[in-house]
Amino acid sequence: MKILTADEIRQAEKAAFEKYFTEAELMEAAGRKSAAVIIKHYGENILNRKVLVFCGNGKNAGDGFVIAKELLIFGADARIVICDKEPVLPEPLKYFNEAVESGVKVVRFADCDMNCTLIVDCVFGIGFHGEPKAPFSDVFDAVNDSAATVVSIDVPSGVNATDGTVMNAVRADLTVAISTLKYCHVLPPANEYCGKTVTVNIGIPEECYSGKYANTISKTFVKGCFEKRKVNSNKGSHGRQLNICGSYSMPGAAVICAHGALKTGVGLLKCAFPKSIYGVMTSHLVQPLFMPVSENESKTFSMGALTRILEELDWADSVAIGCGIGNNDDTQVIVNQVIKESKVPVILDADGINSVIPNIDVLRDSKAPVILTPHPGEMARLVNESVGYVQANRIDVAKAFAKEYACVVVLKGANTVISDGNRVFVNTTGNPGLAMGGTGDLLTGMLASFVAQGIEPLAAAQCAVYIHGLCGDITAKEISVRGMTVFDMLELLGALMSKFE
Repeated sequence: MKILTADEIRQAEKAAFEKYFTEAELMEAAGRKSAAVIIKHYGENILNRKVLVFCGNGKNAGDGFVIAKELLIFGADARIVICDKEPVLPEPLKYFNEAVESGVKVVRFADCDMNCTLIVDCVFGIGFHGEPKAPFSDVFDAVNDSAATVVSIDVPSGVNATDGTVMNAVRADLTVAISTLKYCHVLPPANEYCGKTVTVNIGIPEECYSGKYANTISKTFVKGCFEKRKVNSNKGSHGRQLNICGSYSMPGAAVICAHGALKTGVGLLKCAFPKSIYGVMTSHLVQPLFMPVSENESKTFSMGALTRILEELDWADSVAIGCGIGNNDDTQVIVNQVIKESKVPVILDADGINSVIPNIDVLRDSKAPVILTPHPGEMARLVNESVGYVQANRIDVAKAFAKEYACVVVLKGANTVISDGNRVFVNTTGNPGLAMGGTGDLLTGMLASFVAQGIEPLAAAQCAVYIHGLCGDITAKEISVRGMTVFDMLELLGALMSKFE
């Protein structure tokens, strides 16, 4: 699904107006489709109960007037709340008059009794930016203080549709996105104001959309990346993955990364790790090939392990490096040399990423694709900016870095961003339960597994992020957001892969 800026959706609508629809016709379609979503989600709760439709004096109010009329016909006690001035633009005014003629009551915000079952927010649309002024700041506060369920139409009023910034805005339980997603639906902090987001198609033809848009990752795409396994295949047919992970302080990272690979179908997995964690590795894993190597005084990989590691690169179809390895002179040399020498894709996570920061240009020296999976803090160090800057510019930062260093960036977090410097994808699976130690190691193992099985790096990143988030969603539903663990996810991951075979 496409994700557009405010200007991009305006251009698409303009193209539709020129060839297919009047503005009034699209406004009515948006209102009708939005009302249908509201009825589907809350119909039983609003029958014969008061619903307040908050409207500004712009075009977004036109959707609200149509919605109020539709909800009244359905059987709700729908009322229009005028937040500032009555409509003067011809299209909203047309539907305001129709709503009033159909029996919808109209009240002013100053006289409004907020005791209601549902609030529909049609105050501002995609054109809003900056900080709301009175009376709208008071309207937002009143809506947020209400006990009613809140549905925002297109975007929660008060958020910036293009960059996701928020000063003060409506907090919705459900947002009905018109035609396509906007960046505020997937970027922080605005995505936290949207609640659940549902997109409705109001009929704008595909030809009206032009340009390179960001897209969400679809289950259909992910499923299409996995070929059916041949009857006569063998373990070598399904990829060889080399994991260079773990240290005495962080052996679990290596274990989790390995399980992520095994649960997602890699044919052969070889785990290189400092020799002091041999007992941990073998007590939690039996399927991989084990490669204990020399370690330094910190019990991380030592320089002495480099020759053996480089020899194994020719065996592998993918390399995962960084999970739990620590960051010191030895690990930096190993990571940098692996990037330079590997002829197969390298997936860098955690301290693998930290190890290239002092010598970032090593990414330009790679012989094969490199995929980096930074969290916002690691991304901030990569680009020498603050975490706040990265979070405020997630798509631009990921895309620019990927383009500059000819790599794939998987910028983790709520709605993970993936880019190869040209295309951008945003993930919509996952939940706050994934915000715990170990989930990144799991993702790395999965991603390297998919690359080893022959999926090209950008597509493999999309598959791994989507399935990882979906596994988290299923786990949270079966256990809880707070109580789920990475190993709970692993118990479900193998069976989840059946949905993509």
